[in-house]
Amino acid sequence: MKKEQLFLYLITDRQWLLNRTLSEDVEIALKNGVTMVQLREKKLSGDALLKEALEIKALCKQYSVPFIVNDDVILAAKTDADGVHVGQSDMSVADARKILGSGKIIGATAKTVEQAKTAYEQGADYLGSGAVFGSTTKEDARPMSVELLNEICDSVPIPVVAIGGITGDNVLELKGSRISGVAVISGILGVADIGNAAKDFCNKLKYIV
Repeated sequence: MKKEQLFLYLITDRQWLLNRTLSEDVEIALKNGVTMVQLREKKLSGDALLKEALEIKALCKQYSVPFIVNDDVILAAKTDADGVHVGQSDMSVADARKILGSGKIIGATAKTVEQAKTAYEQGADYLGSGAVFGSTTKEDARPMSVELLNEICDSVPIPVVAIGGITGDNVLELKGSRISGVAVISGILGVADIGNAAKDFCNKLKYIV
């Protein structure tokens, strides 16, 4: 995995869908600068989730962008995804690596320096840290200071993406942090003009990353 692929990291959430399909929304974002896509669909399961995963994976391949599955290591293996992202309550990075092998990307959530070091030691390729501005998708998410975010960045040699409530309006507040990119959900998918939102992020991230 290249660090640059984490620049603008889109996480899906179908609650933001209006009059298009998830694939259509993701493609608009991909056309306008998104560099990685994570499928995170908590309300889908079974065949419906598999179908969605294969559709989004095909789109990502078309745009030469890594396709990552949230939490579900077995789904990542079944769809031959580029990788998986595991949270603190999911399968460990070490176990995910055993299943997926050395050629896949494994990301991990790290909210403390200790969690960051553990994930790195187990073989994580990158970390997601936050919630930097709270979260609209996780009600229990607590805001993380830029100071702690930088401590996490400095504690491991792998790249870190900031996550949590990041929008075009607040992203520049991360200037001075040592992140490699931002992970965004509603800041892109919850905006009427998805393409313009993605472009706006790309323009602003040049001053941060």
